[in-house]
Amino acid sequence: QVQLVESGGGLVQPGGSLRLSCAASGSIFRINAMGWYRQAPGKQRELVARIASDGITNYADSVKGRFTISRDNVKNTVFLQMNSLKPEDTAVYYCNSVIRSRDSWFRNYWGQGTQVTVSS
Repeated sequence: QVQLVESGGGLVQPGGSLRLSCAASGSIFRINAMGWYRQAPGKQRELVARIASDGITNYADSVKGRFTISRDNVKNTVFLQMNSLKPEDTAVYYCNSVIRSRDSWFRNYWGQGTQVTVSS
């Protein structure tokens, strides 16, 4: 079974930095785009950043210039470097990816979510 396991969330002061990681494991044949979403209480889940298999990236306007998404295709891991964090960045962050595995065609997978809290 394919799993996405996230790490790196926590409490940070405004202006601080965090680095989120999401590692895919299982019988993986191919991973297409990988991305990060976030959801705050009472809000819809929104796309934060995504990176295609060829390295092309997209960012939400609210995080451009502050966040950087990257991936390690050897380790099947996607990262989100978050700098200059603001209180409005507070949310649960979810890793997402479309993966072809030994057991199925391309399927959508989600990480368990990791809490990011930006507060003084």
